[in-house]
Amino acid sequence: MLLELAAQLQLNSNIGKVTCEKNWKWDTRHQPLIDYDLWYAWGGEGTMNLHNHTYDISKGSCFLFRPGDRTLAEHNPQQPLTVTFIHFSLPVVMASELPVYYRIVQDTYLFETYLNHFVETMMTPESEDDSEAKLLLTLLLMQLRREESNTHQPNIDRLSSVIRSIAYQIKQSPGTLHTVETLAEKAQLSPRYFALKFKQIMGITFDQYLIRMRIDRAEHLLRYNGMNVTEVAEALGYNDLSFFSRQFKQVRGKTPSQMLKEAGRIL
Repeated sequence: MLLELAAQLQLNSNIGKVTCEKNWKWDTRHQPLIDYDLWYAWGGEGTMNLHNHTYDISKGSCFLFRPGDRTLAEHNPQQPLTVTFIHFSLPVVMASELPVYYRIVQDTYLFETYLNHFVETMMTPESEDDSEAKLLLTLLLMQLRREESNTHQPNIDRLSSVIRSIAYQIKQSPGTLHTVETLAEKAQLSPRYFALKFKQIMGITFDQYLIRMRIDRAEHLLRYNGMNVTEVAEALGYNDLSFFSRQFKQVRGKTPSQMLKEAGRIL
């Protein structure tokens, strides 16, 4: 379904992310939409009238307008809306694959990551191939469909996704100073609850995971990047070389120097 939907999408030039002007409104009652429009609110306050129903707009509000829709939207000028809009075309036969008109996105972290990447891809002057953008838009639509089917446990799904996303960030940059406090704030959780859910979802404690990711990266740098033990320890944020060696041995069963000797590298 993913590749089929992506192949059928036709991206239009009306794409972007804006903070709306104080006197902004969006009135298409006399000129209905001619294509599809994925419309997402990053923040602010407003209302959207669609199909004779008025929806409140705030962070996470997401609409998928269809051709022929007539909209009337306004916002609070003291808290202006910031929105991303993506206009696209799709054959009628694929319309049944699309999510509903409106929902509040549960996993905003993942959704906004896709959105930012999509806009960046479309705004890159050197980009001649829109295949990546089509796949990203398809992922956005699929997330909305998935959240529709998981309405019985949205908070659980969102929390699991947020924790796994943070774990992936740690894996990407294990040498960065990661603390429970800063990551808990990013997840919008208390440090204690973040640490508890991290262990439940990842199967090990936050500290154990961080150490494992650092040692995994340390071994890679030692084996394949030609760096010595001191350089690797410094790169991964260890100020005490002996502490790095002890921690490495606890995880791998041997010190970094022993591992290098076994690998045939001269220290």
